[in-house]
Amino acid sequence: MSRRRIEITPEMMLRAYRLGLFPMAESRDSDTLYWLDPELRGVIPLDGFHVPRRLARTIRQGRFLVTADRAFPRVLGLCAAPRRGSFDSWINAEITALFTALHGQGHAHSVETWLDGELVGGLYGVSIGGAFFGESMFSRETDASKVALVHLVARLRLGGYALLDAQFTTEHLAQFGTQEVPRAAYKARLTRALEVPARFPRDATPEAVLAEVAALRAAI
Repeated sequence: MSRRRIEITPEMMLRAYRLGLFPMAESRDSDTLYWLDPELRGVIPLDGFHVPRRLARTIRQGRFLVTADRAFPRVLGLCAAPRRGSFDSWINAEITALFTALHGQGHAHSVETWLDGELVGGLYGVSIGGAFFGESMFSRETDASKVALVHLVARLRLGGYALLDAQFTTEHLAQFGTQEVPRAAYKARLTRALEVPARFPRDATPEAVLAEVAALRAAI
């Protein structure tokens, strides 16, 4: 007797995120998803976010142009593409379709970094209430994804967000002050954040974003 596959919809995705779950695929070619609910959750502090000194210098130099929601499909595709040292990805065709739909509904956003007119870095994630769930990032130029992350934090602060979920703590994210939060404590923070009436400021002026970035740098 065959088991009928349950179709995952964008609405189901949003319900799962509200419960603290997030999806992954075994590989880019996998046709199934599984849900994760890790015992320890990576959380990037919006207050107390740390900008490393060298990265702050790169931002001051204005090497990259940074935008939001200008190239969501391309960011998603490049996050799913093979990378140096890895020829696979957890982003399969179903995840691509679901996040594209969420972006169309205003629940998924991207931040892009550009150099000489080329898209060289970026990230994307899901937004519900005052919680932003970071999903993946890519970089094809030194510091491109890091600059995107700093600008994401600046925009979330401008938009009144209360939580930036990084899923897991990695060495790459630890330099920004990422914390490991036990599951129960994370879900309590998530519940509070979901009630916050935040708004992703995709149309924030460059001056407003850079002023918030400067405030982050002042804490170095």
